Amino acid sequence: MSDIPSTVANADLPIYGTLGMTFMEFPVVSDLGSSDAEVIVAGVPFDMATTGRPGARFGPSGVRQASAQLIWEGARWPWSFALDDHLKVADSGNVLFKHGEPQTMVDNLQQHIGAILDAGKSSLTFGGDHFITLPVLRAYAKQHGPLALIHFDAHTDTYSGGTQYDHGTLFHHAVEEGLLDTEHSIQIGIRTTYDVDGHPFEVLDAAWVGDHGPHAILERIHARVGDKKAYVSFDIDGLDPAFAPGTGTPVSGGMSMDCALKVIRGLQGLNLVGMDVVEVAPAYDHAEITSLAGATLALEYLYVLASNKMAGV
Repeated sequence: MSDIPSTVANADLPIYGTLGMTFMEFPVVSDLGSSDAEVIVAGVPFDMATTGRPGARFGPSGVRQASAQLIWEGARWPWSFALDDHLKVADSGNVLFKHGEPQTMVDNLQQHIGAILDAGKSSLTFGGDHFITLPVLRAYAKQHGPLALIHFDAHTDTYSGGTQYDHGTLFHHAVEEGLLDTEHSIQIGIRTTYDVDGHPFEVLDAAWVGDHGPHAILERIHARVGDKKAYVSFDIDGLDPAFAPGTGTPVSGGMSMDCALKVIRGLQGLNLVGMDVVEVAPAYDHAEITSLAGATLALEYLYVLASNKMAGV
């Protein structure tokens, strides 16, 4: 019997919930208790909290489809090992909810991630818009307590205005709810306005990132996070639109894909407990550039977990 909570009864016509291919062709899992997977992939086809262009509901399918370009490599450059030899990953499909009723997404997603964590596993979640990170963090904080946040984005998402369901307010609510350890959290690539006075996180803005490069970014991340349990949230608009045009709120002047990959690889040694990749909107993409970027960042994160496991971190 499946121990992933059934959400079908709460999902009228889950038209975006159907799973095509899995991420990296990892096996499908429905019974967490009998699975030897250490990391569980979940998709959240939700974009009702967007303030810009909609379409991130198709992000999970876009990222999974683009991952087909990464499967054939085996031992992925620049790593010296094949991921499957050191880390077991499975795909639990998409979280179902009633389209048009955002609270059903919040409830079902938090329950879904909670079940993954209760089984002693960690999650890799594909959005969907950035609001999906809030219920994920609620599940994580219930299990681990307040987490250090490593957040890549063009926006801080700490704005106190907006509606109850808003992809620009999620970290404001996360701080208010005590889900994050603000003294050990950091935001990278920010290039939109925010209230600097009293801002809860350290910020490496896009200009600083561009001037100083991956090595300096990693020095600041490691110094800030230390040995705290850390959650990584990568809004794809943290990348410059040249590398990620397929997103709802593109902002020029962002990180290059090369820089982002070097930073993700450099997270080795940190106590990483989960990650999400959000705001991929394939309708605005060209040649799967953005979907491929999201899939590649997620795969690099899995290699970092494998490397940490091998090193006993």
